[in-house]
Amino acid sequence: MAAPNGRGSWNIIGKFVLAALACLTVAACAEPDDLNANQQAGTINAADYSAFYLWTGVPAPAAMDDAQAVYLLWGELRIDDPSRIVPLRRAAPTAIVDEKWLVVRAERLDWQEAAYTQLTREADRWNRHGGLTGVQVDFDSSTDELGDYAKFLRDIRLRLPEGLKLSATGLMDWPANAPRQELDAMRDALDEIVIQTYRETVTIQDYRRYLAATERLDMPYKVALVEGGEWEAPAQLASDPDFRGFIVFLLGEKHKKVRK
Repeated sequence: MAAPNGRGSWNIIGKFVLAALACLTVAACAEPDDLNANQQAGTINAADYSAFYLWTGVPAPAAMDDAQAVYLLWGELRIDDPSRIVPLRRAAPTAIVDEKWLVVRAERLDWQEAAYTQLTREADRWNRHGGLTGVQVDFDSSTDELGDYAKFLRDIRLRLPEGLKLSATGLMDWPANAPRQELDAMRDALDEIVIQTYRETVTIQDYRRYLAATERLDMPYKVALVEGGEWEAPAQLASDPDFRGFIVFLLGEKHKKVRK
């Protein structure tokens, strides 16, 4: 059942059972104006952030009452079937928020036409009354295959309904080690990229070294953190005009207990 209209109405969460990996997480994002509050070393607390990636099956945190942006996992195109995206969220969200993104997780890039059609139809449905900002693709491309991934993203972009933006998640190794021409190709395909600083439920220890290269992206980007992870914001982020904020990846209760 869809949430009632209104900011902070996210009770559609938890209505559907998610595949094991998809149940892991939610994420939250802080605007660049909040940078000064996030530069001190410590652990990540969702209450300090103002936007969320919300995965189906994970309860919405209280901080979502004041969310500025939400990225909602809609479905997955799995490795065994390039023709179909498995829907994980049946109801189109209706809560009012400044930014609303439909997220699709991909395990392969050789999509058949039926999968593209399924995605664009769902984006149209979510945007039927306006309010959908865009589509985000979540795919773990290796750094040496970014060129192929950029081609795939350009194809997605051409198919999106008019007015919708395109985002993608990214690995820290991309800005650090990808060839310039492949980063340029990603920039040409996307409106933003979200760089992840964690592996599963743990912050990658040398994130500062990798994030020192984010200026090579030369495009709008956000930095994704993991809830409860150790973090100290690199100083250069505050002065980077392309930096758009932090994203905190919240863990479901089961995974919080495992980490403890």
